[in-house]
Amino acid sequence: MPRLSEVIAALDALWPPQRAEQWDAVGTVCGDPDAQVGRVLFAVDPVQEIADEAIALGADLLVTHHPLYLRGTTTVSAGHFKGRVVHQLIKHDIALHVAHTNADTAEPGVSDALAGALDLRVTGPLVPENNLGRICELDHPETLAEFAARAAKRLPATAQGIRVAGDPGMTVRRVAVSGGSGDGLFDAVRAAGVDAFLTADLRHHPVSEATQHVTSSGPLGLVDAAHWATEWPWCEQAAAQLDAISDRHGWDLRVHVSKTVTDPWSSHHTSPGAPN
Repeated sequence: MPRLSEVIAALDALWPPQRAEQWDAVGTVCGDPDAQVGRVLFAVDPVQEIADEAIALGADLLVTHHPLYLRGTTTVSAGHFKGRVVHQLIKHDIALHVAHTNADTAEPGVSDALAGALDLRVTGPLVPENNLGRICELDHPETLAEFAARAAKRLPATAQGIRVAGDPGMTVRRVAVSGGSGDGLFDAVRAAGVDAFLTADLRHHPVSEATQHVTSSGPLGLVDAAHWATEWPWCEQAAAQLDAISDRHGWDLRVHVSKTVTDPWSSHHTSPGAPN
């Protein structure tokens, strides 16, 4: 079996830490570089449910997309839920490694995995300067409603489901996709001249402005999925990449992808609305 340091070196080659945003916190959170690794679990969030799953699985390494400690801390006390995760992982000899914005901008990266899950053909990056997001084409035109239904069918189910802004009957041929929060990318989306944009965490004012801003290419359709759902396909892509590395090196790693839904929203209710 390989040592943790060897596996981490392979992961850093896939998602170079220097490509992470300056505000980000990527890399190895805990783990002995000389420890042997035989089983790896990929997940989006380093939360308690995932730590418990890693322990039950007998994993030696947990790789997550989201950081455990995004901002500085002065304690890993088990009196706090983050510290408790660290304590439990260390107690069971499980390392934790994070690939966040360095996985967003990788080739392939988070948005490639999202496009693949939707069976879209990638034609290039949405933001070439940092390789963020992807511009894609559909095999044949669909309405915005049909494209949203495709997303609902192919992405993991969450309480939020899929929200749509724009004319459901508008024709969609070219789309932009970005895993995770994407409403800071509207300028790039408009410049790309796509028909629709699929991402997550869309807020009221950016959406309102985007739907009112009609460009020469026509109105923009928006498809808003849950943050977790747009990034989970990366776990499968990343696991396949590590599997391939394991085969090349003869490591015989057992690589798993968590299917535990860690989207924080637990239910959805449709209200008849209050009287105006």
